[in-house]
Amino acid sequence: MSFAIEERSTRLSDNKPHIDPYPLSPYAAWAGNRNKDAILHSFEELFPTKGDALEVATGAGLHINYLAPHFPNVRFQPSDYDQGVFETIKAKRLKGNNIADPALIDLTVSSTWPNADERFYDVIFVINIFHVASLSIAEGIAALGAELLKPSGFIAIYGPFKLDGKYTTPSNEAFDREIRAAGVPEWGLKDVRDIERETRTHGLALKRQLDVPASNFILLFGRS
Repeated sequence: MSFAIEERSTRLSDNKPHIDPYPLSPYAAWAGNRNKDAILHSFEELFPTKGDALEVATGAGLHINYLAPHFPNVRFQPSDYDQGVFETIKAKRLKGNNIADPALIDLTVSSTWPNADERFYDVIFVINIFHVASLSIAEGIAALGAELLKPSGFIAIYGPFKLDGKYTTPSNEAFDREIRAAGVPEWGLKDVRDIERETRTHGLALKRQLDVPASNFILLFGRS
């Protein structure tokens, strides 16, 4: 990680808003800005030079709109279960860029998923949701991937996780205590092994596990 990114991350950490997972909240904007460069650097090594990428749980659109200009020959499809964020996603787009209109995808309702007869994806990615989402969402992402991924495609999941029941850093342990203190049942760091178990039922396997600043992972799943 470059000094510039470290310096910016530290500065943003000093002004961390109260945790609020709503996509248009100050916290979501803070978290997105804090990790967008680290995610971009990893995705530059992973993404195809040409193809299709689907973001699940796009939220306010910060990541997809930041990433897309760096991959001019990749078509990016934003999606969310909350149609209330669609105008915000579209408002962030640069005119004439490679981001499609947002689509409704509810991972718990398969009838909302895209039609595999129309398009398959090289990449399906999701950023920063599992600490405030139930583990069942992993099963939904895996089922979606089993239907929509190209044979060589992959799912990329970014966020903080436990590994084999243990925290990987003191900062992640402190973060987990902080979000669990809110008393919301599904909030809390999930374990990589539990994510693996959910995806395995749909013929997907964990192919790579990348360490990414700050104290996060990118989990890459592909067909077994």
